[in-house]
Amino acid sequence: MAIHQTSTPRPTARVGWNNRSQTVTMPLEYRFPESVREVFIRREGESVVLTPRPTDWSGFFASGMTASADYMAESERMPIQERTF
Repeated sequence: MAIHQTSTPRPTARVGWNNRSQTVTMPLEYRFPESVREVFIRREGESVVLTPRPTDWSGFFASGMTASADYMAESERMPIQERTF
């Protein structure tokens, strides 16, 4: 039994070298905005994932993320250290 897949071709990017750095030229629809200067990079299996590195904390604060009510509930208070300057 043969299985025939009828899918549209996947977009591809060209891989090359510039001095000793590997480069990837992405199709226009996958490029980052000009404001993105750095990306985080990670592996997921055989895939390489690029994520824009934020330039400030505004996105984090806008996400509404908060600590849970029991955050650090079990931490003990450390004594104040006496120091000589």
